[in-house]
Amino acid sequence: MKTNLKRREFIMKSCQAGVACCALLSGSKVFALGNLNTLHGDDLIDPKKLNYCGYTCPADCKMKKATLENNVDLKKEAFTDWRLEKKYGVAFDPEKIFCYGCKTSGKPLGFVVEKCTVRSCAIEKGYDCCIQCDKLSGCDKEIWSTFPDFHKAMIEMQKKYKEAPVS
Repeated sequence: MKTNLKRREFIMKSCQAGVACCALLSGSKVFALGNLNTLHGDDLIDPKKLNYCGYTCPADCKMKKATLENNVDLKKEAFTDWRLEKKYGVAFDPEKIFCYGCKTSGKPLGFVVEKCTVRSCAIEKGYDCCIQCDKLSGCDKEIWSTFPDFHKAMIEMQKKYKEAPVS
């Protein structure tokens, strides 16, 4: 069956498929497909509305919901799904496992957010999001090697961001 996709649609669909595969292979829904929707259409990209890595956490994020509800079972589920013990070598502790997001002010930072190298780099350079960084395409942060298709999607988003008219 032949379909006629425009180049931008093809790139978006390819990025979504790649990110989906990474998420499935990692056993996590960390990079839910619906949150890459800023790559297409005529919407202007606002780095202030994105996380430091360019991702937008889904409204139904298990860890954030568990944090807001102080739901220990849901925290444990997210902890297990995200393989945090293996990745960071920490045991589950409901008092230390939480997340309000990486740009939430006035709230404590969870250990995953504290350890995020993309976040610390963007803050150090004064960026709202790494799509503002000219070194994004060659960046070797761990998140990009773990999710290479997400990295490619962010590079594409960066191109669109840089092509946008300045208001």
